[in-house]
Amino acid sequence: MKVKLIEPLVVPKEVIDKLSEEIINMGHEFIYYDTKTTDIEEMKKRVSDADILMIANNPLPNEVIETAPNLKMISIAFTGFDHVGKLAKEKNITVCNAAGYANNAVAELVIGLTLDLMRNINKCNSVIRKGGTIAGLIGGEIKGKTVGIVGTGRIGTMTANLFKCMGATLLGYDVVENEEAKKLGMKYVEIDELMKNSDIVSLHLPLDETTKGFISRERLELMKETSVLINCARGGVVDNKALAEILNEEKIAGAGIDVFDMEPPIPSDYPLLNAKNTILTPHVAFASHESMKIRAEITFDNVVNYLKGTPINIVKL
Repeated sequence: MKVKLIEPLVVPKEVIDKLSEEIINMGHEFIYYDTKTTDIEEMKKRVSDADILMIANNPLPNEVIETAPNLKMISIAFTGFDHVGKLAKEKNITVCNAAGYANNAVAELVIGLTLDLMRNINKCNSVIRKGGTIAGLIGGEIKGKTVGIVGTGRIGTMTANLFKCMGATLLGYDVVENEEAKKLGMKYVEIDELMKNSDIVSLHLPLDETTKGFISRERLELMKETSVLINCARGGVVDNKALAEILNEEKIAGAGIDVFDMEPPIPSDYPLLNAKNTILTPHVAFASHESMKIRAEITFDNVVNYLKGTPINIVKL
């Protein structure tokens, strides 16, 4: 079979060479593209003769998939898979993801964004460089605060554990309660109760038809004026236009946002770019040196196991 990695995985080439050895030793062809492209025609060229594709978070639309008649399997070096066209399902293509590779990286960035908002770290940096003082920069502590975790899968539960270690009380919302989260002392409540009673709301939902716009203006308006929202999950789970309005109306104290309605670069007229009291990062929660190596290993393992007839990490589009 012809196996193609059609975008970089942000690891040294020697790591790719090492990981691809088993595929090659099994008698399959491996081709690696070390540049990322969003050009549809170029993507079509890259995938046209592939039996197996390896991608990261670059969108793989239906019009690209339909030009790959031999395509049997897609290994995604990412947790989310909503960027893969639904045609893959219609063509019975096996799709596998790399869930779990960035649990720790995402959880740590949630804490970092929360600390930045609550302790005014960015503001302090700016003020001290301009000859300023502590005036107006006294912040708050996580200890004693109530943290609402929306989505209590592996990343949500790891994030909850970090907040617990810092002395927070935990509320949780999910369609299925997580026993590990309960052992941390998390109390499960309905989403509106969580929004009302949390000082910090951290989102960890996947994006699908049931979660798109889940954090609506109505739910944002339930939050305390002193509370903050953190989104290191998927941009589409929040009504981001409404969030920008809520921030500018000072109905909540701030937001730390790593994900948007599109991948960066973000258009200059995007509402959150001009919202008050926001810390924005360019979709980096998943990206640490450690997590990049782990995801490459999982992505190649998915392919190897598929070739052996024992596929793992299969997802349903």
